[in-house]
Amino acid sequence: MSFDGIATRAVSHEIKNKLQSGKITKIYQPDKTDLLFTVRAGGRNHKLLVSANPSFSRVQLTEQSYDNPAIPPMFCMLLRKHMEGSVIESIEQVDLERIIHIKVKNRDEIGDIAYKTLIIEIMGRHSNIILVDDKTGLISDCIKHIPPSLNRYRTLLPGQKYIAPPPQEKHSPLTETSEGFTRKIQWNEGKIDRQIVQLYSGLSPLLGKEIIHRAGLSTKEALSEAFIKMMEEVNHHNYSPQMVVSQGKEYFSAVALTHLDGERKEFSTTGELLDRFYYGKAERDRVKQQAADLEKLLHNEYNKLGKKVKKLNASLADTEKADRFKVLGELLTAHLYMVKKGQKEIEVANYYEEDQPMITIPLDPQKGPSENAQQYFKKYNKLKSSVAYIEEQLEKTYEELAYFESLIQQMESASVRDVSGIREELEEQGYVRRRKVQKSKKNDKPVLETYQSSDGTTILVGKNNKQNDYLTFKASRQNETWLHTKDIPGSHVVIKAEDVSETTLLEAAGLAAYFSKAKHSGSVPVDYTLIRHVKKPSGAKPGFVIYDQQQTLYVTPDQDQLMKLKK
Repeated sequence: MSFDGIATRAVSHEIKNKLQSGKITKIYQPDKTDLLFTVRAGGRNHKLLVSANPSFSRVQLTEQSYDNPAIPPMFCMLLRKHMEGSVIESIEQVDLERIIHIKVKNRDEIGDIAYKTLIIEIMGRHSNIILVDDKTGLISDCIKHIPPSLNRYRTLLPGQKYIAPPPQEKHSPLTETSEGFTRKIQWNEGKIDRQIVQLYSGLSPLLGKEIIHRAGLSTKEALSEAFIKMMEEVNHHNYSPQMVVSQGKEYFSAVALTHLDGERKEFSTTGELLDRFYYGKAERDRVKQQAADLEKLLHNEYNKLGKKVKKLNASLADTEKADRFKVLGELLTAHLYMVKKGQKEIEVANYYEEDQPMITIPLDPQKGPSENAQQYFKKYNKLKSSVAYIEEQLEKTYEELAYFESLIQQMESASVRDVSGIREELEEQGYVRRRKVQKSKKNDKPVLETYQSSDGTTILVGKNNKQNDYLTFKASRQNETWLHTKDIPGSHVVIKAEDVSETTLLEAAGLAAYFSKAKHSGSVPVDYTLIRHVKKPSGAKPGFVIYDQQQTLYVTPDQDQLMKLKK
């Protein structure tokens, strides 16, 4: 994983410089595995995110905003009791492991000074956040409880003695010498990058490959020099936080990744790097966990509607036979004198065609000549009358297909809060059964995504249809500018100003393109017009509008720009 011991060292150094001696003023738990601390230090407030998410565990300073649950979880309440108002005494990484200890000083119930340590273990699905009483060494509580039945070596439960994870018994790369490195590597076995990772603590396979690449010729001397030089950078905290997008995959590191080809983005701090790398990933993971049933329903409905369209088009194609039945009926009527009951067919000249070829007309031997003719006219009338019905059904099905396509697109960038709005909408539309326990939310206003353009203008974005309808028809004024991707499912975007600069217009268009089905495309067409030119047809689905007097511009979605504009 990218969050290796070197990344942990960079993070711990950064938060130590910013937060040590600071005061913890607020603690939130936005998710069951995540904590957000507000720390007052150096005359300003800092946000420290600590995550034990199985896929995205990390520690970092963050500029991102997170939802604060109305009812805090028990672990959050316990941390508030023991840590809010406390002063951070020290922040230390354990050796070069992915473990950070944050020691705080506070007063207990009787006013005596008490020390607690928040232990953050960044270990993938085994990640945990543990509060330990320094005096007793006992666990006050942890974000994930691990009973003896799951781990005999370490029981992580309140009241248990804290036991550190078993040591990996690897060498420290920070104290290694050139001679020691050369001696430890088994040069004849090959796979030197794997050997480096197995021998030394804190190094990920990514850094193992980086050392090999920096060595170039891969001689013993060159490899040793590349290893020692990188460790000197880490020893002196000379980090180069960067992210590389290579072959469609994102990588991050606290040191430069010169061995990867692709788009390279550099950051001034590790916190900025992690904000960028993890932006939306953890939220998307939570949405998948909490709304898997909803995503499945949306895709199932979309697929069913696709099949319905095929069937209706097949039925419509069948109606093209109607004119043939009419011709057969008229030809038979013109030649009734030639038909006798009991005949199975009759051959006549088709005078509807220029060369009047002979045509064979099938007959029902149980019916008379006139009845056979009427049978063809009935088939003609039935098919003709069904055309209007089929076309009406096709139009409705295409509308429903577009509706579900827009919902699927909304789910791709939805937060947990946005998903609840989509679920409510589907309940109101009758696609999902209403939940038994449901509080009345009729008076609740949808919460809109807020951005600020480079010149300070507010831009609002709807992330689901409830938000879109509210934004366009209730939260906006007639002369404000409305934007939406042209003929592509996406969010409604409104610039909250009547005089709009070209910069703001382009930035708002970028947001509209990003929050659309075309977010991974280039040169996305975005329409813009005034709110007063946007209308909702009677009986239309949520989020559906029509508009006129629009102009179109073309933009390429940019996630980096989006993060800069986020308020």
